[in-house]
Amino acid sequence: MEKKVADLETLAGKTDFWSDTNAAKATLREIKGAKRILDPWKKALTDGRDLQQLWKLSVDENDAALLAELAPQLDALEREVIRIEFARKMNGEDDAAPAILSIHSGAGGTESCDWADMLLRMYTRWMERKGFAYEMHDYQAGDSAGIKSATIEVRGEYAYGYLKAETGVHRLVRISPFDANARRHTSFASVYSYPLIEEIDDFEIDEKEIRIDTYRSSGAGGQHINKTDSAVRMTHLPSGIVVACQNERSQMKNRSQALRLLKARVRQHYKEIEEKERQSKMMEKKKIEWGSQIRSYVLHPYNLVKDHRTDVETSNTGAVLDGDIDRFIEAWLLRSE
Repeated sequence: MEKKVADLETLAGKTDFWSDTNAAKATLREIKGAKRILDPWKKALTDGRDLQQLWKLSVDENDAALLAELAPQLDALEREVIRIEFARKMNGEDDAAPAILSIHSGAGGTESCDWADMLLRMYTRWMERKGFAYEMHDYQAGDSAGIKSATIEVRGEYAYGYLKAETGVHRLVRISPFDANARRHTSFASVYSYPLIEEIDDFEIDEKEIRIDTYRSSGAGGQHINKTDSAVRMTHLPSGIVVACQNERSQMKNRSQALRLLKARVRQHYKEIEEKERQSKMMEKKKIEWGSQIRSYVLHPYNLVKDHRTDVETSNTGAVLDGDIDRFIEAWLLRSE
């Protein structure tokens, strides 16, 4: 990898490097991605050699105090190497990019809306655990409880690389808090993530292919409510993709933000089509209902969260719903490498 970075930097230093802007940007992204792994690895290697010398010194001099001091440093180095190894597996073209995360309620009415809201809380708690910044772009409250949908922009190291693992249908089994007879209900919600690349403005969509609708903003707890139609919904007619933005009070700002999201979503749509064609197979679009879930969350008659793609499971449902989902994400990423 070090030689590859050196070769790329040599290429970037040539006088005609910027003659092809798109190729130049791609090269710089590749250098940045490689350095994201190479620089921490070089530091870890140096730290390892220093610890090795100190360990040898402590053994030679029978210095128990120094050995005790080295133990936590060695543990920290081991954790850093594991982190670097995991980051190395995030080698997709857009893995390092910010992400857009969309949550939609599925079959189940009020139950499903409440479940979608629980997922929204789970993911925002996870983002806070990771130190990721996030911003709500669209929030559609349910008629009686929960949410119909929500769209969040997530920024942090490998935000999309992590969140791509969560795309799919999530199933909840529990005793319904909305059922007076306390019966068990099954609810569904879908999660979809896509990357928001820095160069998205370079991706063009014909204005004739976009339908723009405006409506009055709404939000949880009465936030961002306007008396004017400032919220914007954009539909890409050829693909049927719809995005919405209502977090700004200005319609112009919401239009700009919505167009940015639409470009990212349409770009990802076409990339997915190309990938399917390369693999010579087409996956059926799954409905948000029975038989298509990637993960089940069972709160009754027992406690269990199970990922159906990796068979990873835990009975600590409370921790999972509070954002402890790394075990599922990492297992899927390692398996799909």
